[in-house]
Amino acid sequence: MDLAKQTVDVGIFTNQLEAMQEFYGQKLGLQFESVMPVGGGFKQYRYLANGSVIKLMHTAAPLRRRRPGGYETVMIATPKATKAEPLADPDDNTIELLPPGRDDVTQLEIRIGVVDPDAHLAFYLKALGGTDIGHNRVKIGETILGVYHEPATRRNSSGPFANALEVIQAMAELGIQYITLGVKDCDAAFAAATAAGAAEAVKPVNFGTVARIAFVRDPDGNFIELAQRPAPAA
Repeated sequence: MDLAKQTVDVGIFTNQLEAMQEFYGQKLGLQFESVMPVGGGFKQYRYLANGSVIKLMHTAAPLRRRRPGGYETVMIATPKATKAEPLADPDDNTIELLPPGRDDVTQLEIRIGVVDPDAHLAFYLKALGGTDIGHNRVKIGETILGVYHEPATRRNSSGPFANALEVIQAMAELGIQYITLGVKDCDAAFAAATAAGAAEAVKPVNFGTVARIAFVRDPDGNFIELAQRPAPAA
């Protein structure tokens, strides 16, 4: 995977915009970057975390309750922490603050509950070009993806979808619902990932002039966005 940036972004769906902004902006002290309309009644509020973007995907329409498994915890390295400090945001997502270097986390670690950890690790290595660092963990750039067996996880493999808005509607559950890899060439990354076993969610498409994006799915059906910024000229 030819990455354009060495950090992975995180998409969190919420109905509680003000409370979530208070948590990420004030309590955690993350810098607000921008707000971006994404269609379908959603707006994306973007906060910076060690080079990653925490994307709060807000809608006023009631979101479905999250299912067990999938992207469950985001661990953030920060000099503000002197020990591991697990916190719950207003939607009960687990955000853990760590001293830099604790358990080799110097940027972010994203923990994922899965059906089969071995299958997931193989997927991250082959389809996303990750590096195995042991103990069921893989590095994508500077970001660590850590997997563990979650017995209540159920695979969800619906799709492919006609467009990105259908993907957003499919993800419209409370909680951490997708990650984004910034790539140099969206079409090439999508072709490589699907050839290596990633399930197609939506083929590459330009999102205005902002980015060219595509979505694939991991072995349990969790969504992964591939984003090339800015979008190439048509």
